[in-house]
Amino acid sequence: MRIVILDGYTENPGDLSWEGFEALGELTVYDRTEESSQIIERIGDAEAVYTNKTPLTKKTIEKCSCLKYIGVLATGYNVVDTEAAKQAGIIVTNIPTYGTDAVAQYTIALLLELCHHIGEHSRCVRAGDWTRSKDWCFWNYPLIELAGKTMGIIGFGCIGQKTAKIAQAFGMKVLAYDRFQNKTLESDTCRYAHLDELLEKSDVISLHCPLFPETQGIINKENIAKMKTGVLIINDSRGPLIVEEDLRDALNSGKVGGAAVDVVSTEPIRMDNPLLEAKNGIVTPHIAWAPKESRQRLMDIAVGNLKAFMEGNPVNVVSS
Repeated sequence: MRIVILDGYTENPGDLSWEGFEALGELTVYDRTEESSQIIERIGDAEAVYTNKTPLTKKTIEKCSCLKYIGVLATGYNVVDTEAAKQAGIIVTNIPTYGTDAVAQYTIALLLELCHHIGEHSRCVRAGDWTRSKDWCFWNYPLIELAGKTMGIIGFGCIGQKTAKIAQAFGMKVLAYDRFQNKTLESDTCRYAHLDELLEKSDVISLHCPLFPETQGIINKENIAKMKTGVLIINDSRGPLIVEEDLRDALNSGKVGGAAVDVVSTEPIRMDNPLLEAKNGIVTPHIAWAPKESRQRLMDIAVGNLKAFMEGNPVNVVSS
């Protein structure tokens, strides 16, 4: 089997091995495929292709007549026209749940940075501000204790649940909003709530839902108006869940006390992104998923997906 990976660098910038794929066939790895004109040429007569963010459109799928399998090196698979793949008899798979621990950990890292501004205070010390201080300590931002506060989690799948466990370990209460409710997860410190109740009662709101038409722009000026003044908002799920202009305005007015996002509407971020104009905002470059351990897990699942397909028992299929 000839296997092509169109954009392997983000998954493996050199600290992992492609040997699992090499054991399954003739492998060609491209770090990046940036020009649309290259996609069909690079796939060529390959039977299996992997993509992370390189789009595979209906036109591409129709032109690549040898293709039997498309693997997405991510959980989200909107870069592939799955309907066109289905019509062509091509199996499409994704990588579920590989980053649960990493993303939940990063969510809490963003929250703690909002609460303590550790990076900024370290910068101030190196700039001599502590040396010049008349007091034995100083702080430039309000410091926030999490115990006793409420975290609202929008999207209560694997990552949302893991985040909830860590939040509860800090002494927080959790309100969860999800279309599918597993009541066995409820306890004295965690329960499901309607969205409006979550918005009204939460001190921290963290987004862990997929991007669907009903969730796009779920953080908007109307919903922000329902929130507590000073609420903290975290998003390391999908950028378009937030109307960025509305969040910018809420941050600058003080309605939202702080926001930390690892994802934005257009990536890489444009320098005219509204969140870059906001006070008390943190923006990081979509790295919640990316610890080496998480990427190795992704690699192992991707190899397993292809092996299962070759054995006639495909798993993690999203095109059926």
